[in-house]
Amino acid sequence: MCGIVGYVGKETAAPILVDGLRRLEYRGYDSAGVAGFNVTRLHVVKSTGRLQNLEKALQQSPVTGSIGIAHTRWATHGAPTHANAHPHTDCAGTIAVVHNGIIENYLELRVWLTERGHTFRSETDSEVLAHLMEEFAARTHGKSLRNSNGRHKLLRNLAISTPAASASTSTGAALQTAVSPPTMAATMLLSALRQALSCVEGAYAIVVLHQADHDTLIAARKDSPLIIGLGEGENYIASDIPAIVGRTKRVIILEDGDIAIVRRDGVELQDLEGAPVERKVITVDWDPGQAEKGGYDHFMLKEIHEQPTALRAALAGRIHKDENGMLSVKLEQVLSPQKVKSFKRVVFTAAGTAFHAGLLGVQWIERWTDLPVQAEVASEFRYREPRIGTDTLAIVVSQSGETADTLAAMREAARRGAATIAITNVVGSSVAREADAVIYTQAGPEIAVASTKAYTTQLAVSALLALYMGAVRGAITHQRVNEVLQSLSRITATLEQAILEVETQMRDVAVEWGRVTDVFYIGRGLDYAVAMEGQLKLKEISYIHAEALAAGELKHGTLALITEGIP
Repeated sequence: MCGIVGYVGKETAAPILVDGLRRLEYRGYDSAGVAGFNVTRLHVVKSTGRLQNLEKALQQSPVTGSIGIAHTRWATHGAPTHANAHPHTDCAGTIAVVHNGIIENYLELRVWLTERGHTFRSETDSEVLAHLMEEFAARTHGKSLRNSNGRHKLLRNLAISTPAASASTSTGAALQTAVSPPTMAATMLLSALRQALSCVEGAYAIVVLHQADHDTLIAARKDSPLIIGLGEGENYIASDIPAIVGRTKRVIILEDGDIAIVRRDGVELQDLEGAPVERKVITVDWDPGQAEKGGYDHFMLKEIHEQPTALRAALAGRIHKDENGMLSVKLEQVLSPQKVKSFKRVVFTAAGTAFHAGLLGVQWIERWTDLPVQAEVASEFRYREPRIGTDTLAIVVSQSGETADTLAAMREAARRGAATIAITNVVGSSVAREADAVIYTQAGPEIAVASTKAYTTQLAVSALLALYMGAVRGAITHQRVNEVLQSLSRITATLEQAILEVETQMRDVAVEWGRVTDVFYIGRGLDYAVAMEGQLKLKEISYIHAEALAAGELKHGTLALITEGIP
């Protein structure tokens, strides 16, 4: 859930890129960076922390060219450090890359590239993309990656032209505007990018800049949003429309498998095989103020719509398909099978929304494993005398990883000898650092007060953990695991449609019930846990009193309060 901006045109790129990052800062705010040119040299400036730190760094070390790429990061792979900030470069420093998404097989690729002589500077999955392109560019042009002195070698300042496909910019029509022929550097980079993307598994929105071409950006997308903004003598790339609103209203939304060659005088779209593709140009009427929320009325609604993307990120790299097409959960690096088999009980502890997610996790562990399990409110857990020890797994759930009660509960569990595993969203948070193991939900930053995508990703991760533990302990069949994972893999598409279908109905319900003073939520089984989260949402957002009840309990006293006008 990071932010990407790219620009090629007639103005100095850096101020435009930083302005775009500022509009996307809600997407990530632990580091940021810009890559562009100082005369002929590719120049990268990065900083940790808020965007103002990058602005100060650019004052000290300016990027002066009229083409560039930029990124604001929410840490997933690797802590929020200068080295892990984007853009990333290859060994020779001639290719710069910004990337959103997750490269699931990055460890395997990193080992292979290291054996080929590449040197990595960061802990991120994204850096492998720059090195893959360096490797394939060198191979394509018949060059050894290293020369006799052991230094990396790539072709530079190439100027041979080749014919280009045509492209368009009329609103509502497919892209069909002629563009100038690409330099050989651009052709080489495009070929290298295609080969690199054929190697990677996972999701990506990627923009690439090469030192030998001061007029071309190349972008590609799969399962992570990326758009092109069309200007006059200048064009833009961004992970989200807010970054470029105010500069252009004409936008192309890239689809999975699209590659875009973006120059000052036009845009060319291709698929991964190099065949030309056409995409509609849409007109965006948002003003910059609205755009900060992505065109939604408020951040909560925006984040409700982001849930399918967040769920994809939560599942990515954690579901394995064997040669027979059977799915299984891969969490061995988080929790070894030997450790899983040693447990005799499980405790979930959390606060608020995370506790409600834990209630569902409890039911899944009960259903799919042979272990007794319970959920404990974190603020109560540490004041009791819980009967836990070295045979107990304590699962702590916290969006921020800094929830004080949850952190204290985890410390108490660890003091009593329990193994601890954290389900959290924030890399490097206190919970993540102190737990024996951690599973990141990878939901990205949440700005709205009420949790939406953090909650649903906590559910997804809890389900994966329950399935993994059940399979390891032999309490659930491989066939049943496959069935559940098939359903879980389909849920993102289902959720996208459900959100669109239900949104209008919810507005009608809000108009009808928006002035009531009390609401009761009822549910049974898994739905009771969901009802508890629903009543919490209503309280914290509307200030309406609400309660959740197990459906069978409604008649035991509470029914006396159900009078006319009480939903």
